[in-house]
Amino acid sequence: MDKDERFMLEALSEAEKAMEAGEVPVGAVLVEGKKVIACGHNKPLSSDDPTAHAEIVAIREACQEKRNYRLTDCELYVTLEPCAMCLGAAVHARLRRVVFGAFDPKGGAVESVMTFPFAKMNHRVEIKGGVLAAECGKILKSFFEKKR
Repeated sequence: MDKDERFMLEALSEAEKAMEAGEVPVGAVLVEGKKVIACGHNKPLSSDDPTAHAEIVAIREACQEKRNYRLTDCELYVTLEPCAMCLGAAVHARLRRVVFGAFDPKGGAVESVMTFPFAKMNHRVEIKGGVLAAECGKILKSFFEKKR
């Protein structure tokens, strides 16, 4: 198993926590080198906060841990293609890389709904999608099937 798959499995574990809490099952882990320094899962419903996406929760935790809003040597693993807000946060945090699992045809800002406008920004985040996409998609599909 390669590094990306290993950390995506940890993000999937976070997604399961979100599902158990009745939130849309999206999970994220923030990695520095080979170590997870922060993790998060969706919490908008339980926190009454529309910005409490898994990525934002993990980025906030990492910034508090490092006592710095710049996370230049870090990588973010998230089970679902990030939205524009979360990609914007990744840029502002100066993340080195974002790796995601399933594509999001309703809100993804990497390529599904829109393409994030990195061209004019002074920091570009390397992005890789589709890591364990089937597994990441399965937990989302299961969640929404139960809701219907």
